[in-house]
Amino acid sequence: MKTFKITFVLVLAIVHLGFAQTPAIKTEVIGKGKPVLFLPGFTTPGSIWKETIDNLTQKTEAHLISYAGFNSNPPIAMPWYATIKKELIAYIKDKQLANLKIVGHSMGGNIAVDLAAELPDTVTEILIVDAIPCMRELMMPGVPDSQIQYDTPYNKQMLAMQEEQFKQNATRMAQNMTNTKDKVDTLIQWILEADRKTYVYGYTDLLKLDLRPILNKVTAKTLILGASFPSLEIAKSNYEKQNNRDGTR
Repeated sequence: MKTFKITFVLVLAIVHLGFAQTPAIKTEVIGKGKPVLFLPGFTTPGSIWKETIDNLTQKTEAHLISYAGFNSNPPIAMPWYATIKKELIAYIKDKQLANLKIVGHSMGGNIAVDLAAELPDTVTEILIVDAIPCMRELMMPGVPDSQIQYDTPYNKQMLAMQEEQFKQNATRMAQNMTNTKDKVDTLIQWILEADRKTYVYGYTDLLKLDLRPILNKVTAKTLILGASFPSLEIAKSNYEKQNNRDGTR
């Protein structure tokens, strides 16, 4: 009888472990006060916001988010972006974060818009930095999301790259992402630390993303900050065109 009990317990443990899922987000909470969710960009750790938090005059309960597959966090199965969004919604509800403000950079800005549209009674303010509703439209004008797939020659090439070749690619990417030279090595390191499939397929998820149809669901007070690149006129035109809240394109 004792043997049966021990075996039964072991079976239950194995079953439980079999159904355990790798989390899509990693969280760190700093301070006390009004809740603010801080969402980083692609490959960027949530800790990037600590300097910002240190300079805030208002007392906040800062929720710093990092994503699966980046910064030594275990990867998850695809779809990556959709799973992150789902877990963030669950996190907000579980923590009962009322009158929530969200600050998001790049991909984090996209998620901020997505969450504000999904939770209009919860998210009251969003601050978006260098994020545009449909990145694909800027990079590949006129290409529908149906043509953006995981299984493509480009993605296969990226996955098959040797480490040195991938590092060269990461270096080129990083050099185009900042004007601050001493930050380039940090950006390169974040890319190299990323799980390769997450880096490749996660970016595919972002290319498929088009938030323009749901902008009219966002009721949160919104501030958009964007770099004046390649010129102020072009950047301003792109932001105004894509952030048309009546849903037209």
